Amino acid sequence: MSGFTTFVINPAAGRGRVGQMLRRLETAIRQHARSSDIEITITQAPGHGIEVARSAPAGSRVVAVGGDGTVHEVVRGIAGSDKALGVVPIGSGNDFARMVGLHRLGLEAALQTALHGGIHTIDLGLVNNQPYGASLGIGFDAAVARKALSAPTFLRGMPRYLYSIFGVLKELELPTLELIQNGQTVYQGPSLLVALMNASTYGGGIPIVPDAVPTDGLISAAVAGEFSRLGVVGILPRLILGRHVHHPRLHFFRGAEFTARFDRPVPAHSDGELIEPATEYRVHMVPGGLKVIQP
Repeated sequence: MSGFTTFVINPAAGRGRVGQMLRRLETAIRQHARSSDIEITITQAPGHGIEVARSAPAGSRVVAVGGDGTVHEVVRGIAGSDKALGVVPIGSGNDFARMVGLHRLGLEAALQTALHGGIHTIDLGLVNNQPYGASLGIGFDAAVARKALSAPTFLRGMPRYLYSIFGVLKELELPTLELIQNGQTVYQGPSLLVALMNASTYGGGIPIVPDAVPTDGLISAAVAGEFSRLGVVGILPRLILGRHVHHPRLHFFRGAEFTARFDRPVPAHSDGELIEPATEYRVHMVPGGLKVIQP
């Protein structure tokens, strides 16, 4: 493993918090590492982090400074290589950092870990041949995220989230899903959402599949079946608290590969990043496919 470390800093992460910390971050990084052993790049636009991670030296460490979106870009840039992913979690959700035990680290501890922590492996998800690290959500939650993009700019935080939820509920028309696991149909019918997970949480700590393990070589899948508008409002608090697992319209599966087919294009998000709606999502797990830096 090379002694070189590339820091990929996303100034937009954490709702702009990282941008406000740039001077502090650069000073702290240089205090912990020799200048000849590091490169610091401030990303300029979506996708820039992928390019930076891809061009980092073979066998080096690539550290995402930001949230799940920043991590997602670095994962896409280093997947299939011998580079190791580090995380300094300063995002809104930090579900990837939560999955690998880094989300509670302060800045100094996170930098020390990124530079000097041990290299371990976790599984790597692929959706339609595109890498993801922690989560894939298809359906209602992705539609809410997409709706939030068109919310009035004065709405922030929870008001923006509620605006998006009720905007999607107003237009709610469930697609029909066929979920195939290893060639066998395991669910067929209307579906509110499908989560195909490496982590146990998404959306900033929502425990959608509490027993997911990122080192077992398996996707942990959750399907929410047919829900009315009122039913959605009722299940959301239970979902946030992790009390949804015994609901009769929630179904859970585990397997190395799944195909989710819909009767029309359905929106999705990968590690919280929106991807183009599709009628089919082919998902499989690469055991030990991603090197990560942990304490």
